[in-house]
Amino acid sequence: MKTLTALFTAAALAFGANAAFAKDVQPDEVVKLVNDKTIKSLDELKAAAVAKHPGATVTDSELEDEYGRYIYKVELRDSQNVEWDVDLDAKTGEVLKDERDN
Repeated sequence: MKTLTALFTAAALAFGANAAFAKDVQPDEVVKLVNDKTIKSLDELKAAAVAKHPGATVTDSELEDEYGRYIYKVELRDSQNVEWDVDLDAKTGEVLKDERDN
């Protein structure tokens, strides 16, 4: 029983620690980051994501601070109704992930 409790506790701590390192950036902070040129504009980042899948539409997007790095996450739906997840480095616009959403 102690082993089960220890495993549950370790799993809860690991999940909580992981979640603590990725947080959504609030809209007022996004404006400041763009104005300070810390990150590219959200329009530029969306355009870069759509460029990976021409003709796709953005269905959702969010800016997250992950381990001190700003990541812009975009969900797309292409003309064949396929969903894609594209993650970009918000500072450079580099595509970090481009995967079909299952």
